[in-house]
Amino acid sequence: MLRPRTLSGRYARTAYLFLIPAILFFAAFFYLPIGNVMATSLRTGPQADQWAGLGNYTQALADPAVRHSFLVTAVFSVIVVLGSIVLGLALALVLDQPLRGRVVFRVLLLVPYLTSVAIVGLLWRNILDPELGVLNRVLSAAGLPEQTWLNTSPLLTIAAVTLWQSVGYTMVLFLAGLQGIPETYHEAAKIDGADPWRRFWRITLPLLAPTTLFVSVMAVISGLQAFGQAYIITNGGPGDATDLSVFHIFNVAFRARDFGYSSAQSVLLLIVIVAFTLVQLRAGRRGEVTY
Repeated sequence: MLRPRTLSGRYARTAYLFLIPAILFFAAFFYLPIGNVMATSLRTGPQADQWAGLGNYTQALADPAVRHSFLVTAVFSVIVVLGSIVLGLALALVLDQPLRGRVVFRVLLLVPYLTSVAIVGLLWRNILDPELGVLNRVLSAAGLPEQTWLNTSPLLTIAAVTLWQSVGYTMVLFLAGLQGIPETYHEAAKIDGADPWRRFWRITLPLLAPTTLFVSVMAVISGLQAFGQAYIITNGGPGDATDLSVFHIFNVAFRARDFGYSSAQSVLLLIVIVAFTLVQLRAGRRGEVTY
């Protein structure tokens, strides 16, 4: 009886020993910065050296610009989340079929996700710029009307660019979920006379619930934290049409030089992200499918 306990204790000590680097990494680059931001949010002044208490939070909750940035971010996130689920699942269903060259298409769809946001932003800004963009030159040479999407639908445009970059990743996740569904379920449904549409709604979609939950959680977190698209493609404009929350926080911190106020907004954004994540996980557990 003593020997298993001794071995168990040794295994536990060894496991903790291997976990120390990861714990130190998270403490240095995650937990300590969060603690520093929370402490800074209670201060004010150009150097954040004056005590403000909860004044920054009260100001942020009453600031129309902050509320507007949250609203813009919410709309952007809804577009990205719904688009990621619908487009990612549709592409996964198509590329899960025995099509010729499907591996090549999978790789091509995943390449934008592996590209940095800065490169993608510069690429699409050079394509979509109303005055100097490549797309308008091509349309003009073809005798077609020029596009002004960055002026008329800027938020929808950067959301579409975000989907273009991230849909390959969600496609891979859904593809893995589809390949994890036992084929016997579909064979049994065929024997019972179920058509492909009914099999999709009654078998495929319910069994993809864990994957859909993961995709939606990651898309919400990514959408609420989006920054590069607004910074590089539209610079928050025209006006404040694409003033996403993180971009607004960046402006308050590094252009207005109010680190205390920007830190308070960062903490509020963190609370919103955690709240949405917990709600999604709770809803996902209620609708969890058991095999």
